[in-house]
Amino acid sequence: MASYQKYIAEGVGTMFLVLLACGSAVLAGPSIGGLGIGLCFGLVLVCLCYAIGNISGCHVNPAVSLAVWLSGGMSGKDFCWYVVFQLFGAVVGAGFLYWFTESAAGFNFGGETAASGAALAANVLQPGATVPLALSAECLLTFFFVMVVLGATDKQYGAGKFAGLAIGLALGLVNIVGILVDNCSVNPALWSPEAWPDFWIMVVGPVVGALLAVLCWRAIANYRNAKAIE
Repeated sequence: MASYQKYIAEGVGTMFLVLLACGSAVLAGPSIGGLGIGLCFGLVLVCLCYAIGNISGCHVNPAVSLAVWLSGGMSGKDFCWYVVFQLFGAVVGAGFLYWFTESAAGFNFGGETAASGAALAANVLQPGATVPLALSAECLLTFFFVMVVLGATDKQYGAGKFAGLAIGLALGLVNIVGILVDNCSVNPALWSPEAWPDFWIMVVGPVVGALLAVLCWRAIANYRNAKAIE
């Protein structure tokens, strides 16, 4: 398979993740609530796993690609291009949402007309949330999510055809928990200038969480392999 096919799949997949999952918050959030939004994130990822999983692995998240690269599952070149196309896809998906909100004056967004610009489900600390809380949440929730990805896709002991279901459920779960803290981290902040002050949290937290997941998974896998040899 040509490399560009994998990259395009990642770009398109990330675009739809942002458009549909974050779109559930933008267009229907007041009606479906945090639980509904979290379920939408999970369902979108399940669909994408089975649509492009055999093409690119369906990372659609730089933190996942970082973990796969550090685990030896992809080359440095692929990692760099994956991240480039993921970011581009996220920008395009966020752009569609921005266009929806800007072109739909007076539209009843999920039962509550949303203010333009602040309605993009951007990553910002919610009322009462502190920087340490948000940073810890991003780190630990990413840790959990990436651990599920690494375990479910393990070639020898993974979940096989059910991997996509496990990964989608994991994303839905972390969003249900994280939305109340900072909207969780797979959201289009680019088009919402008010979100930039908290943007660093959404980068540092997931990167640290992915690193912890890789270290933990290596420890688990090494122990498992040692037991198998005995």
